[in-house]
Amino acid sequence: MYVYDQYDQRMIDERVNQYRDQTRRFLDGMISEDEFLPLRLHNGLYVQRLAPMLRIAIPYGMLSSRQLRKLAQISRDFDKGYAHFSTRQNLQLNWPELAEVPDILAELASVQMHAVQTSGSCIRNTTSDEYAGVAADELEDPRPWCELIRQWSTLHPEFAFLPRKFKIAVCGAEQDRAAIHTHDIGLELVPHPESGEIGFKVLVGGGLGRTPVIGSVICDWLEKKHLITYLEAILRVYNQLGRRDNKYTARIKILVKAMGVQAFRERVEAEWVRLKDGPSTLTEAEISRCQGFFTAPAYRHCDAAAVTAQLQAQAAGNKRFGNWLQRNTVDHRVAGYRIVNIALKATGYAPGDISDRHMEAVADLADTYSFGEVRTTHQQNLVLADVAQEDLYELWQKLDGLGLAIANLGYLTDIICCPGGDFCALANAKSIPVAEAIQSRFDDMDYVYDLGPLDLNISGCMNACGHHHIGHIGVLGVDKKGAEFYQVSLGGSQAKDASIGKILGPSFRREDMPDVIEKILATYVNLRTPEETFLDTYRRVGLDPYKERVYA
Repeated sequence: MYVYDQYDQRMIDERVNQYRDQTRRFLDGMISEDEFLPLRLHNGLYVQRLAPMLRIAIPYGMLSSRQLRKLAQISRDFDKGYAHFSTRQNLQLNWPELAEVPDILAELASVQMHAVQTSGSCIRNTTSDEYAGVAADELEDPRPWCELIRQWSTLHPEFAFLPRKFKIAVCGAEQDRAAIHTHDIGLELVPHPESGEIGFKVLVGGGLGRTPVIGSVICDWLEKKHLITYLEAILRVYNQLGRRDNKYTARIKILVKAMGVQAFRERVEAEWVRLKDGPSTLTEAEISRCQGFFTAPAYRHCDAAAVTAQLQAQAAGNKRFGNWLQRNTVDHRVAGYRIVNIALKATGYAPGDISDRHMEAVADLADTYSFGEVRTTHQQNLVLADVAQEDLYELWQKLDGLGLAIANLGYLTDIICCPGGDFCALANAKSIPVAEAIQSRFDDMDYVYDLGPLDLNISGCMNACGHHHIGHIGVLGVDKKGAEFYQVSLGGSQAKDASIGKILGPSFRREDMPDVIEKILATYVNLRTPEETFLDTYRRVGLDPYKERVYA
């Protein structure tokens, strides 16, 4: 993984000192709330419903065990002993004291971490595939390109105050695990149709929130060396033409829609002509430098057939382990290894939340079983990317003892959920109690497995931090004259066949939500063919059968 050089460390250390002085002057009344607002936002600090919230950057979801232990210590010393993983692969602290935030930032800097540009109208943390570099379906590792984007975009003076926040995601595999179609810019590594050379497909104008949009392709194939100059061209057009008079119409998706994809593409191409062979053009040496940070660890050599046979016997002898092995581990590109997912979706705990004790335990497991590395995911879970198959049973036993062996990855109860009205000042309704009620209702895992893969996403407001628009089933909290209600949508997808869900109909009371979900699932089970998933069935039969059953 990437390690800071002297310039990274100096930049972040100086940033901490600057913000410490800014915080002091704010608390002493020397600068106003309005003046302090952009300063705290560019350092990741929000003011939420009950306390400040600090969002910590985890670039493309990669953590060392040392960094995870530091996060555990920070959550214990400066917060309430737990933290929350977000859909942008970042970590959020919900209870820091405003005056102590500079101390937290200094602690982060000591392990090469920061909170810069995790909020505000700037280029946010670049996200990617949690299986990058090890996925069996990968065309090319996207992490070096994420790192290049991170270095280019961090504290970039031209793009520090964009019309609105800006998000970039990169995918290098057959399966899109980074939701590139719903980002301001989505990048997919693809082969040239004739030469086979790997380059980038560029999508622009995706996003959720009040106006959910699937991104449009503006470049079918871009040579790698031009990645940064092409991104600069897009950002310059957006910076010049994006609206600043209304934050609800300020995102690039609104600009692309207003101009039309072709007109936007032409404007970007005209800007790019002036940039494409300039100083931001990537050299082979620079590309190789970044690729050099992401090398394969010292994998063990083993008798793959013998190890696989042993694993099959262990799974046959223990049903719970067999379920976990089947649901929570994924094929690895190296024989004798598997990718292990740790689902943070136990009933009774907010989805994506983790305690300081569990963070330290996962860090220990990473050291023992996965070369000291942990990854965060878009689905608010954790990944140990390099686990030898012969260690899987022992690892599962330890996870089970910690309560972290929930075998529900990719199924109904693996719910994406924003913090909602329990924490967020923007939320119209609470999200976490709805998630818990649904998880409690559907505790029969045989039934959950029979349903097949199913994404259920919950957001507490139209900002869509829970990505409800792209859930197979999406739940949105809405306000009705001061009362909390929930709107349901069906048919969303974050995959390469991305789609925005359609609203089922009038909203429901919170206490009715488990019954509503049960009726939707019963309709699916009744209508599906043996080979169909929930999304397959919905796309075949449409919304009407579900509406008839739910509102009968």
